[in-house]
Amino acid sequence: MQLIEIFVYLGIVAAGVSGAVVGIRKQLDLFGVTSLCVATSLGGGIVRDLLIGVIPPIAFIEPMYFVASLTAGLLTWIFYPYVSRFNSLLMVSDAIGLGVFTAVGANAAITHGFTEPFIVVSMALITGIGGGVMRDVFAKEIPYVFRKEVYAVASILGACVLLVTYQVLPVTFSMYICLAVTFAVRVLSVIFSINFPVYQLKGASGSKRQGG
Repeated sequence: MQLIEIFVYLGIVAAGVSGAVVGIRKQLDLFGVTSLCVATSLGGGIVRDLLIGVIPPIAFIEPMYFVASLTAGLLTWIFYPYVSRFNSLLMVSDAIGLGVFTAVGANAAITHGFTEPFIVVSMALITGIGGGVMRDVFAKEIPYVFRKEVYAVASILGACVLLVTYQVLPVTFSMYICLAVTFAVRVLSVIFSINFPVYQLKGASGSKRQGG
């Protein structure tokens, strides 16, 4: 198993845990929690595959992806009191997942002959944040990516780096660089509280929220 495949499973598990945590906090039953877990882990990749014509999507061809996601959801359900304490670890794992899914999404587009920059970046972004958007929509929340911290932009920057490097470097190496850039931008934005401004309407109440 290549290192990138290990990262893929780590990304699936990290995304699954985040989906399960949201489900538990929303007081969903076990089926609802595991469904939210799987949607978060695999949803972005499924949408990407449908858009680039990969039918059936890879998530249905590789059942171990589903098994990894489901296992993450069940373990989160069982050990939730402990999992919920490690917010920093969850953030780092989530950043790794974002980087992995971004790299895999960009590479999938290129592999299937879609080399136009806009398509490559779009597929990377959809893979990176699609599952999280599904999670939040299913949980009746404004998607996290629209309201807090630099998230989607990290994915876009990582995909752009892959576009620049994949023609002069081995594809796998370009994917690692994409992963590293996406991860670094995401983590640094959290550490230094870097956010995008939100338009403040007159008379709007509540704290200033950020997005991007």
